[in-house]
Amino acid sequence: MNSKQLLELAFKACDDKKAEEIIGIDVKEISGITDYYVICHANSDRQVQAIAREVKQQAEEAGIDVGKLEGFNEAQWVLVDLDDVVVHIFHRDERSYYNLERLYRDAEFITYE
Repeated sequence: MNSKQLLELAFKACDDKKAEEIIGIDVKEISGITDYYVICHANSDRQVQAIAREVKQQAEEAGIDVGKLEGFNEAQWVLVDLDDVVVHIFHRDERSYYNLERLYRDAEFITYE
């Protein structure tokens, strides 16, 4: 699975659990770590965790090795590392506080349709 297909998988998994304002950021030229970030948010701790579990499950079903879900128990900012795609799932208030979109404003943004 290439990184663009993995990006689509992450978008779909987030959408399946009703994540809000799902965007992708192409960081290939900026980051030596990954190709894309996916950023979304939810309105409750339980929904943040449900989205993270869904991303992990769909990735594993596609044969992607997913490690630990960083921040899962706190459910304020959960990081799911899929290697070529890193998914950031925020609680609504945390997303506006950290504002990763501003940090990567020079990168190409990809909207999920």
